[in-house]
Amino acid sequence: MGRLLSGLLTFLLLAMLAGGGLLVWGYAQFTRPGPLQTETALVIPRGSGVEGIARRLEQAGILRYPELFMAAVKLKGVSGALKAGEYAFKPGISPREVMALLQSGETVVRRLTIAEGLTVRQIAVQLAAVEGLDGDPAPLPPEGALLPETYHFSYGDERAEILRRMQHAMRETLDRLWESRAPNLPFDTREEALVLASIVERETAIPSERPRVAAVFVNRLRKGMRLQSDPTVIYGLSDGLGTLDRPLLRVDLQKDHPYNTYTRDGLPPAPICNPGRDSLRAVLNPISSDEYYFVADGSGGHAFARTLDEHNANVRRWRQFQREQRQ
Repeated sequence: MGRLLSGLLTFLLLAMLAGGGLLVWGYAQFTRPGPLQTETALVIPRGSGVEGIARRLEQAGILRYPELFMAAVKLKGVSGALKAGEYAFKPGISPREVMALLQSGETVVRRLTIAEGLTVRQIAVQLAAVEGLDGDPAPLPPEGALLPETYHFSYGDERAEILRRMQHAMRETLDRLWESRAPNLPFDTREEALVLASIVERETAIPSERPRVAAVFVNRLRKGMRLQSDPTVIYGLSDGLGTLDRPLLRVDLQKDHPYNTYTRDGLPPAPICNPGRDSLRAVLNPISSDEYYFVADGSGGHAFARTLDEHNANVRRWRQFQREQRQ
């Protein structure tokens, strides 16, 4: 602050001695294009003060005369109106435009895309690695509580606040889709729909397959068949991480735990990931289908079947494909 006052007094004294000539020069410099050559993003930290802001702008090549900028801010009485945050400064931006931008608070909008099918723990790891966010996301919400999509944020936003926005988006989306659900579904609550959608999400990464996969599981539930979903077994074995560092083995399918849909009837006790809108929509409005089985087909998708005999034939083709790939 001492340097600011000293610079301001010097500026005013010289202006008076020069009979106003310096004021004319100062106004010209304040309004003319600045020295910045390329668009530059710069963070103005909280509590920087006018002098700290001016020096940071000078170091970034945005201001040529920081003392002139400080004097103008003081004369206009907007010292307390300059807002912290990350700003994008265009090439040639003038000091007057810089001052207006910092007053506007129009900070850089960043994007964070959360992929469908991640677990809460995986999303927390992703959030922790995002540059520009502050704080710890803990405590983590329950599995399935977060809606995967693209979220916008500003530098310095809290990770916990991003998580709250994801939770709100999931609640709002699930409530809206639940109101338009098909009649006679084989589950009674939003929570059960969320569980089934999470299984559909992990079973296929192909959007066009989700309604068909959802229909298979809906058909199985209606008939009292076990879901027999590999991703549910993996979730239980991985303690909620959602991935294993090895292939799933046949013996794994025989290990009983709450998430093993090979050994237990009905839905698992909770979601196994955070499903997207398409998977939620698929289980709440399933297509009409008489299929009860599906298995990988070697192309990234699945072969579907109505009967066990058809399914076994598809399984044999899948295993033959695997043998050929190993050879």
